[in-house]
Amino acid sequence: MVLGKGTWLLVAVMSVACLVFVGPSAPKGVPFGRPLPVHAVKDIVPNRVMTWNICNPCEESNADRAAEIATYAPQVIGLQEACTRDVEQIRDYLKRFYGLAYHVEYGTVLRDWGRCGGVPWSPGAFGQALLSAAPMADPVGVEYPDGGSEDRGYMAVTTTVGGRPVRVFNTHLAQRRQEAVRAEQVGVLAGAVARHDRAIALGDFNAVPDAPELARMWAVTEGTGSRCRPATAATCEPTTDWLSKFDYVFLRGVAPIDHDVRPTPYSDHNLLYADVDPA
Repeated sequence: MVLGKGTWLLVAVMSVACLVFVGPSAPKGVPFGRPLPVHAVKDIVPNRVMTWNICNPCEESNADRAAEIATYAPQVIGLQEACTRDVEQIRDYLKRFYGLAYHVEYGTVLRDWGRCGGVPWSPGAFGQALLSAAPMADPVGVEYPDGGSEDRGYMAVTTTVGGRPVRVFNTHLAQRRQEAVRAEQVGVLAGAVARHDRAIALGDFNAVPDAPELARMWAVTEGTGSRCRPATAATCEPTTDWLSKFDYVFLRGVAPIDHDVRPTPYSDHNLLYADVDPA
C-alpha cells in the first residue's frame, strides 16, 4: 500500500508526539524480574534505611533499579533525581517481581518534561521521593530559598524504622562548586532536623565529609560509618563514580549498627544503606 504525503506527515507527527509523552526516563525494553544475587535478603529489613541518587537523565531501566533495591530491601529508601513516573514503576516492579510492598511520598521541586516526559504544558515532576514499608504521616516538602543552579529542597515524613517512629528527611543539595549555597541549605535542613529527638536525614549532599558547609549537619547529627567523620574524611568510602563521598545517612537519637556502600552499574552514585537502632 502506498501512503500519500499527508498520511506520512501524520505518522511522523504522531511518532514525535509519542516520544514526547513517553519521555527519556521510560524504561528500555520489556520489563522483567531480574533474578537477585545469592546474597540478597529475603524480605524487608525493618531497621535498614537507604539513599540512592538514581541519576537523571540516565535512561536506565526501572526494572533494574527495582532489582538493585530488592537486593537490600530497606525499610525506608530515599531517592534523588527521581521522576514521579519512574518511582511509580519502581514501586510496581518491587511488588510484582519481588513481593516487596512500599508506600510512596514525593518531594518534587521541579516540573521538567525534558527529564521526566509529559509535554511542555504539563511536564513530569522531578525531585526526591521516599519509599517506606510502613505508612508515612505528616509529609512536608520544603524548597530551599536558594537552590543554586537548579531548584532544590528537602522532604520529610514520620514513619516506622526498627519498630519505632522516626522523622525521616530526604534531600539533594546544590551541585558542586556552590559551597555558599549548600551552606545555607544545610542551615535550613539542620534546623528542621534538630527539632526532633529521633530523626534520620539522608540524601545527596554534594559535599565531602570535611567540607565546611556540612559543619551544621555534623553538629546536630552523627554519621553511620564509624570511620567516616570530618577528621577522618580520607578513610570514607566513595559513593560516586568520581570517587567522592557525597551521599549520607545522618542520625539523631538513633544509633548506627552497620553501614555499607554497594556499587551499581545503574547510576553514577552507589547505593548507601545503614542498619540502625532507634531504641
